[in-house]
Amino acid sequence: MNFTREQVLQALGNVEEPDLKKDLVTLNMIQDIHIEGNKLSFSVILTTPACPLKGLIENACRNAISHFISPEIEVSVNMTSRVTTQRNGGLPGVKNIIAVASGKGGVGKSTVAANLALALQLSGAKVGLIDADIYGPSVPIMFNLEGQRPKASQVNGKTRIEPMEQYGLKLLSIGFFTDPNQPVPWRGPMVSTAVKQLFNDADWGELDYLVVDLPPGTGDIHITVTQNFPIAGAVIVTTPQNVALADAKKGIGMLMMESINVPILGVVENMSYFTPAELPDNKYYIFGQGGGQKLARMIGAPFLGELPLVQSISQSGDAGRPVVLEEGNPMAKAFMHIAERVAQEISIVNAKAPDGRSL
Repeated sequence: MNFTREQVLQALGNVEEPDLKKDLVTLNMIQDIHIEGNKLSFSVILTTPACPLKGLIENACRNAISHFISPEIEVSVNMTSRVTTQRNGGLPGVKNIIAVASGKGGVGKSTVAANLALALQLSGAKVGLIDADIYGPSVPIMFNLEGQRPKASQVNGKTRIEPMEQYGLKLLSIGFFTDPNQPVPWRGPMVSTAVKQLFNDADWGELDYLVVDLPPGTGDIHITVTQNFPIAGAVIVTTPQNVALADAKKGIGMLMMESINVPILGVVENMSYFTPAELPDNKYYIFGQGGGQKLARMIGAPFLGELPLVQSISQSGDAGRPVVLEEGNPMAKAFMHIAERVAQEISIVNAKAPDGRSL
């Protein structure tokens, strides 16, 4: 049977990208159309390799070809991706910077940041992780790199730090440059300078996402990072109890200030409930229930998911191998889902940006 490229584009023009609310052809997401007899192949360029709607979009494309042209056509769809970005300066080669923040300490923010970065990398993206928690750096322990020191090289007369690499991630932490047994009395200007160096003096190369683990609270580091670098959005980590939610609101309030104005990608509720190993069907809401969802509704942001209080998460971090790497572990699946939602929200934010964020 005979059919044309124009017919293919016309048919696929009926397939809408569910998040961006425009059709795939208008969004320039259909490429590499090849027709040979009754065989058709084409590529769909998604906005992130972590797209949770990948299967839905592929099925919609197949159905459109079958319905609008012919069910006799043999369709081959190559689902690929090119991560969107806002090209407004910032770090050369880094498309999106994701801040992971919390109002108070002890809510598992660093655990979420580490597993989020790894989950994005496992989905096929190029990812880096900055541990900007100057006062309590945890990346060296969580990635089994204690005592390691990044290499430095001279490029055009400037010193460039080579990030450490572990499990496919590029990593930098102030913990790589300090003695873990000696406290460092950081003062304001020292903090800002040290954090800027983690961004500006490192050779990050090409990255789709750079995840930044911020310290708890609303201090110098938050202001330095948000005012000096284009943050694509922030993920807020909280636990369900009221004291954590109250502190999280303050952190969100700072990010939403006019002078900072960082989009909130969503809320992750950690330590949502406890399930004993001997009673796997039981959930005990030790710290209260539904606080994270309530907070997300209050600020008009997505609720990205809840994570239970599970021993394997802390054990994995202490062992230097984050839980998302454990295939088959339910917690790994939970972190992959959260990463998909975060990537999805960044694509939406980029598409809505007035200055035209692009593929």
